[in-house]
Amino acid sequence: MTTSISSKQTNKRLSLSIALASYNGERYIREQLDSIARQTRLPDELIISDDASVDATGDIVLGFAQNAPFPVRFQRNNVRLGSTRNFESAIRACNGDIIFLCDQDDVWYPDKIAVIEERFNSVSSIGAVFTEADVVDKDLHPLSQRLWKTFKFSPKEQAQVAASDALRVLLKHPVATGATMAFRSVYRDLVLPLPETIWHDAWIALLISATSCLTALPTPLIAYRQHDTNQVGIRLGNHRGKSCAAIYGPRILLYESALKRLLDSANRFSAREQKIRCLDEALLFSYVRAALPEARRQRLPSALHELMTLRYHRYANGLGSFFKDLRR
Repeated sequence: MTTSISSKQTNKRLSLSIALASYNGERYIREQLDSIARQTRLPDELIISDDASVDATGDIVLGFAQNAPFPVRFQRNNVRLGSTRNFESAIRACNGDIIFLCDQDDVWYPDKIAVIEERFNSVSSIGAVFTEADVVDKDLHPLSQRLWKTFKFSPKEQAQVAASDALRVLLKHPVATGATMAFRSVYRDLVLPLPETIWHDAWIALLISATSCLTALPTPLIAYRQHDTNQVGIRLGNHRGKSCAAIYGPRILLYESALKRLLDSANRFSAREQKIRCLDEALLFSYVRAALPEARRQRLPSALHELMTLRYHRYANGLGSFFKDLRR
């Protein structure tokens, strides 16, 4: 049976869960929890999965839970599972219709939940939502630019996402940050288990954009904190000194894993044939880029062929990416 969600507006009240993964978060987690408690639309539950912290994280969470205006479930791993498995544990424990992903060190603006809930309610075909964010330092002071500009998520690409063409944008570069993301729990069986070596936000966004509608809200709804102990933070993809195989290998792994998951789940989550073809073509393009020879002079024939097929334009940044591959 294929999971299908109509595009008609629904008036059903959604139940909302937050999945927060913590590890040694005593420096910032109290501010994050307080920001959730100040939401104009409170969550129906907060699930916190702690990855065997050895600091005061547990005490802070338990103290918060005593007076929280919503149910808080705190589950603690006896041994470290790592960030991926820990996030997966939090997601699995959620009971809501919508699952909000949450980092321990950010701060949510008061209307984050309400704004995102309204978007899910307004168009029930939406499978996931991600938003803009203010990039701040460890003391919550604004840095030079917002998150989307940092990721070079252009107005043209934003228009593509708004036109239900998010997959093509994601096949050029990841633009959806997990800390800003929420998705319908009906897609949990599609995205779980999370691959250990793939960023969970890129994985979730890719799969949901292939089987449903991924939408972007241009309003910044969190302060996205950057500090010296970020687990992830802003990934800018510094490729200096790396081989083509090292640069494009992770992308190959993402696309191969996504295609396998989509095929394995096709009886429940159907992806349009056109989207599968795009993903397959992006994978073939990544194979070619990863196999570009170390000797720059020998790269031209393969790279020129990909340019002539327009794959550099469909799955990269056109001539700019072509010349970068020749110069690396």
